[in-house]
Amino acid sequence: MVFEGLADKLQQTFKKLRGRGKLSEADVNEAMREVRMALLEADVNFKVVKDFISRIKERAVGQEVMESLTPGQYVVKIVNDELTNLMGGTQSRITISSKPPTVVMLVGLQGAGKTTTAGKLAHYLKKQNKRPLLVAADIYRPAAIKQLEVLGEQLEIPVFSLGDRENPVTIAQKAIQRALAYANDIVIIDTAGRLHINEELMQELKSVKQAVKPHEILLVVDSMTGQDAVTVAENFNQQLGLDGVILTKLDGDARGGAALSIKAVTGCPIKFAGMGEKLDALEPFHPDRMASRILGMGDVLSLIEKAQTAIDLEKAQEMEKKFRKEEFTLDDFLDQMEQVRKLGPLDQILGMLPGMGNLKKLQDVKIDEKEIKRIEAIIRSMTKKERKDPAIINGSRRKRIALGSGTRVQEVNKLLKQFTEARKMMKKLQEMKKSGKKNSGFRLPFMR
Repeated sequence: MVFEGLADKLQQTFKKLRGRGKLSEADVNEAMREVRMALLEADVNFKVVKDFISRIKERAVGQEVMESLTPGQYVVKIVNDELTNLMGGTQSRITISSKPPTVVMLVGLQGAGKTTTAGKLAHYLKKQNKRPLLVAADIYRPAAIKQLEVLGEQLEIPVFSLGDRENPVTIAQKAIQRALAYANDIVIIDTAGRLHINEELMQELKSVKQAVKPHEILLVVDSMTGQDAVTVAENFNQQLGLDGVILTKLDGDARGGAALSIKAVTGCPIKFAGMGEKLDALEPFHPDRMASRILGMGDVLSLIEKAQTAIDLEKAQEMEKKFRKEEFTLDDFLDQMEQVRKLGPLDQILGMLPGMGNLKKLQDVKIDEKEIKRIEAIIRSMTKKERKDPAIINGSRRKRIALGSGTRVQEVNKLLKQFTEARKMMKKLQEMKKSGKKNSGFRLPFMR
């Protein structure tokens, strides 16, 4: 879950407030002490924390809150508002030039994930019906050029490279000429990084900026470095004038300090967040949605957007009909697993649902990728007839399936038993849906 440690502490603090009928100033002060500690532990800038707490206290001890029927909830709303403002208030988008190509220059230190982010950004823009061109301008790390070329091949996005003998300014200029000639409307320049900020690096980046006049200079920073990320952002912004920040590894055990401090300290908005290793794991950064996720209110809008891009609506409707008619087969089960995997890690998806982020039960739900592959192998080793009607799978068939999938008969038996139980549960869910009863919960075979 995003900012797991910080989110847990804040949600526990506000749970106490929600349970009280009336709030005194002492109650608010006690809650704010806990909030202050949680933010400092999350490596949020000290001055940012001080100002943040001050603004909340000023609003939370007002007459309007004290006389509210649900003062605890009102305080949570204030914190949600202030968290949203702290991270930028509203979504900040990439500036698209009215006269193509739009030039985006990615900058940052080595190890922040700049080259991979260039590929992810190109993939994201391609899905927005743009025609991106990736530019390999990191001439000091030959592996970076090769890495970008491999990414371009995987994503079917062109990569412009002149090797490591031309200087970055020439590469950037010729890349724009190439984009104009081949109608690429977005140019993403992957510039060189260093292990630390130095004059040589900055001078080179300034030269590229002066030569191609990028519409966007985006800094790629590792969110797990906390306050170091904020310091890096400050330095790059002073020297180059940043248009925004892309935070990588926000799905990891990032404490949250970078995301909650960067905008307040540097004035630079966070435009994207890396939420995983896959090439489609780059999301536009929405301050309001992120604040809601931190406070356990969910992020239904992002979940809907994920579902719209990952799930085939016609297939989903067809599957619902099969549930109702009890015609759900192992082929359908395989298809459902693939659709769910496209949405991303299950803990992230569940964390987007209101009230689910702080449920302790979720910490026990782990998706075992090896188990998924094993299940896929077993099902694909079956005949069409067996997938449609698992009841015909007798002892000899089970041995054949186990042999074909490289598994044991016991594992085939286990899957068939769990599938039968899941099908019964789906029938039960349909009945519950009609009667309005609540689901007691069940686990799919690949959940631990």
